[in-house]
Amino acid sequence: MMAHIKMGYVKFSGLKYLVLDEGDRMLDMGFYDDIMFIINHLPKKRQNLLFSATMPPKIREMARKILHQPAEINISISKPNEKIVQQAFIVYDTQKIPLVKYLLTHKAYKSVLVFCSSKQSVKELTRQLQRAKLNVDEIHSDLDQSKREDVLMQFKSRRLPILIATDILSRGIDIDNIDLVINYDVPHDGEDYVHRIGRTARAEADGTAYTLVSPKEQYKLAAIEKLIGKEVPKGTVPEEFGEVPVYNIAQHRTNNRNSGKRNFSKPRKFTNNTGTKNNTNSSSR
Repeated sequence: MMAHIKMGYVKFSGLKYLVLDEGDRMLDMGFYDDIMFIINHLPKKRQNLLFSATMPPKIREMARKILHQPAEINISISKPNEKIVQQAFIVYDTQKIPLVKYLLTHKAYKSVLVFCSSKQSVKELTRQLQRAKLNVDEIHSDLDQSKREDVLMQFKSRRLPILIATDILSRGIDIDNIDLVINYDVPHDGEDYVHRIGRTARAEADGTAYTLVSPKEQYKLAAIEKLIGKEVPKGTVPEEFGEVPVYNIAQHRTNNRNSGKRNFSKPRKFTNNTGTKNNTNSSSR
């Protein structure tokens, strides 16, 4: 769209609605400036609909810029499928890659999806697993669309058993029969956790979801447990990995209170007040 706009032949005079879906995800992927570029070329009188699972500061900033007198609506999130066997492994950062290798080589899985919270983690984990002679590939926003589609097709057809990805794949993909989902990093919020592990145990099948938790991520896991209304069972790290951190409930509660940067409460939805020159409507899922 930006390319079309820059070529000068796009006509927006008849545009009445702008829909921004997965707002927090678009911002996580670095599209804030691109979104604002497009919006600045649209008619001022229009209706905006903004959907976002979470409301971090950047989303609120964008909402203030593009929405006019919005009314806020909160809706509850979905809960994880009860057929998903969930486990969290409390480890140090340096133990994460060895533990992923261990989990993938000590039990046969036909289809495994590993989520990382950054492109850098995806690339490093993919390199290390390939060095271990595992059949693995990666998907992230640095790859062009044709490469992403090719990798995803290999994964869907079971020619590629292990896929490492950012949250670009946590929502909206239709792939059944994924045996195992691994959260290499703890998701930033509970909604992301539900979306990630929801890639397994689909179509009436069972599934497993492992989450690797470093000391600095413990408060995130605690917030996720609060949001989904249950404790995620803690898995036993094999003795060969040496000493592991203690899951310090009191400490991560303190960290969560002091952080003040993330809101793990219910998702939010903004809805318009009509009768203004720039009617706006924003919601959250």
